[in-house]
Amino acid sequence: MSKAGSLDVASLRAAHGRFATGVVVVTACDTQGERHGITVNSFTSVSLEPPLVLYCLGREAFGFAAFAEAPAFAVNVLALEQKDLSDRFAREVRDVYPDLAVTTWATGSPVIEDSLAAFDCTREAVHDAGDHLIVVGRVERFALLREAEPLIYFRGAYGRLEAET
Repeated sequence: MSKAGSLDVASLRAAHGRFATGVVVVTACDTQGERHGITVNSFTSVSLEPPLVLYCLGREAFGFAAFAEAPAFAVNVLALEQKDLSDRFAREVRDVYPDLAVTTWATGSPVIEDSLAAFDCTREAVHDAGDHLIVVGRVERFALLREAEPLIYFRGAYGRLEAET
């Protein structure tokens, strides 16, 4: 804490970074049908009944308006060897899909075919949360797509999950 009692943002970010998270790519289509995608590490299950998930969307994120207004979205859970996809969707690039195998389910949001799991969601609620929006979605369909080691983010870098046997 600083002398004024406010939080030091850099230290706060470092403290948040001590919590290991998975990495997902959230995808959606805007009102013109253009596909968008963004790398997110703030994704979680909210409820099983009804089936709800959420992700946090930074107000400064590339494509913010498309995601903030999208009536639906898909969450694609990335595998360790998909670091390049995480990096691709984290950059401000217009077309991140040209060589990517995707399909669509009920909502029309792009589902990355070789993700570990995918969730096709309709927007349930959006909550204002400081410099982010909390986007809650109702899971309309999900699939376990394959088995592989998950992509983990820890202390500002990618890491590996080492499970006990």
